[in-house]
Amino acid sequence: MRFTVSPETLLQSQSESSASTAPYSPEDFDRVVMSTYGRFPLSLERGQGCRVWDTDENEYLDFVAGIATCTLGHAHPVMVEAVNQQIRKLHHVSNLYYISEQGRLAEWLTQHSCADRAFFCNSGAEANEGAIKLARKYGHTVLGIENPVVLTANASFHGRTLATITATGQPKYQKNFNPLVPGFHYVPYNDIAALEEAIADLDQDTRQVAAILLEPLQGEGGVRPGDRAYFQRVREICTEKGILLMLDEVQVGMGRSGQFWGHEVLGIEPDVFTSAKGLGGGIPIGAMLCKSSCDVFQPGDHASTFGGNPLACGVALAVCETLEREHLLDNVRQRGEQLRAGLRAIAQDYPQYIEEVRGWGLINGLALKSDAGMSSIDVVKAAMAEGLLMVPAGPQVVRYVPPLIVSEVEIDQAIAITRRTIAAL
Repeated sequence: MRFTVSPETLLQSQSESSASTAPYSPEDFDRVVMSTYGRFPLSLERGQGCRVWDTDENEYLDFVAGIATCTLGHAHPVMVEAVNQQIRKLHHVSNLYYISEQGRLAEWLTQHSCADRAFFCNSGAEANEGAIKLARKYGHTVLGIENPVVLTANASFHGRTLATITATGQPKYQKNFNPLVPGFHYVPYNDIAALEEAIADLDQDTRQVAAILLEPLQGEGGVRPGDRAYFQRVREICTEKGILLMLDEVQVGMGRSGQFWGHEVLGIEPDVFTSAKGLGGGIPIGAMLCKSSCDVFQPGDHASTFGGNPLACGVALAVCETLEREHLLDNVRQRGEQLRAGLRAIAQDYPQYIEEVRGWGLINGLALKSDAGMSSIDVVKAAMAEGLLMVPAGPQVVRYVPPLIVSEVEIDQAIAITRRTIAAL
């Protein structure tokens, strides 16, 4: 049977669709949506490139990009075409069948990284959940550990599920959600002596280390880059002891560091790493990637209903190919240097307020002094009033994560607004 749609039905559908996309007031929104976010008083309606417009047609330069997610900005023609083509062809089937788009995306990711295999899911938290499960099974079946432990860093962020907030070394995310998931231990970031001491102490217990999970650059923890020597020593330790080195690349991966992956900046290869956010350019998708030597999963060990469906994978592949074809890594490096230079000039002019500028590529932080008399939220709100959207990375760090297509002119505009904002505050 062939299904057809009459012109009358199509016109009615379009009319109903127009009505359903009318602006929705914050009051009505708060009445029906759970208040799990501290939202800014802003309703965004549409976007183009690195700019977005609210329901009152006010224009903003978007240096949030869905929190480091909109790789190609808003309404990029490649993504529009990829969604259009795939939704007309096949948008979802079960992972009980082979999915060509998933295979092609996995091939691109493994060809452009040190990984051999991929597991697809819907988000960064799910990707990190998969990595944690893989580490536990690896600990039991390969290392023979009775109670495998995953070491993570203080001030880290790995997601909002129960296991990933336990992996997250920030008590504020864990408050009132205990009992937390056992099997995690925290160490200071970039402190190799503390990490070696923790491994030695745990080796004396039945709780032995099966994996170390770190961010190459801590995003939510204040845009803190990993130290190259530290990570290279961690890699050596993991190799010596058979411990899995797992890197959370959810925010810093997919070109945001100026390389495809943050671990390339550090000059190491992990055993496992995770991706999400920028992978789909705003279409929900996550991935856990690993070397074949640690792929201990078998059928039934892990799964995802929506993970790796044709629509998400088709769009993600288009994003990946565009990132490569248009040489966007060059733009990330150039615009990142331009942004940091501009922010450092501001810091030099306002040393009483700004502690430092730090970051890689197009993930950068403006760190405010603790006694500056202003917080990151203060700066974000004031910049928003000037037409620039930014996002905090903790109470004293303002984060700049624009789309990777950002232009030289747009970087200059963001620097100018930041300067005016700091001066006004």
